[in-house]
Amino acid sequence: MRPVDVRNLGVVEYTDALEMMSTLQQQRIDDEIPDTILILEHPEVVTVGPRARNDGIAPPLDYPSHPVDRGGGLTWHGPGQLVVYPIVHWNREDEKSVAEIISKIESWVIAALETLGVRGYRDERMQGVWVDNKKICSIGLSFLRWVSRHGFTINYDTPPGRVENLAGCGLSEATTTSLSRLEYTIGRDALVEALLQMMATFLDRT
Repeated sequence: MRPVDVRNLGVVEYTDALEMMSTLQQQRIDDEIPDTILILEHPEVVTVGPRARNDGIAPPLDYPSHPVDRGGGLTWHGPGQLVVYPIVHWNREDEKSVAEIISKIESWVIAALETLGVRGYRDERMQGVWVDNKKICSIGLSFLRWVSRHGFTINYDTPPGRVENLAGCGLSEATTTSLSRLEYTIGRDALVEALLQMMATFLDRT
């Protein structure tokens, strides 16, 4: 089983994380570091992906924003949201397409939530993980030589209304929310522990 360097970083500015991911991705491509997973949170920012820019969609003026090169539209980041960035070389037998990798991450998150008493599932409306007909996990990766950067988010206790008031990733307002709005009380540490507990089973990495 392949080892992973897990870095639990606390709160990191989005621009600092972009620079960190870019450096680590090249180091992973050059085989200077093992697979690396960054776990962190960001101060509030809405990332604006190519699809949003092409469609002329922008966040409301009271949201700070930043352009991003991974696929997708608008994605909210902020307090109460766990961000996981896998700087991983995806080259296993079941990792031969982006769809397979996304499915693997979805299964990992669903299993982690199940250990915490939350039933997560996929929904045909959008990739990611859904709970009680609401989207609580978004996934967006960028690849270079099959090494990823960017990653996924899990909303566990976001400020009331902030993520709900944003029409993100082609979904209408109030479709995306957090576990706390759905009356699940789950802390950051418990969520991180659940993900790490299920990583070996679903990523074949430890």
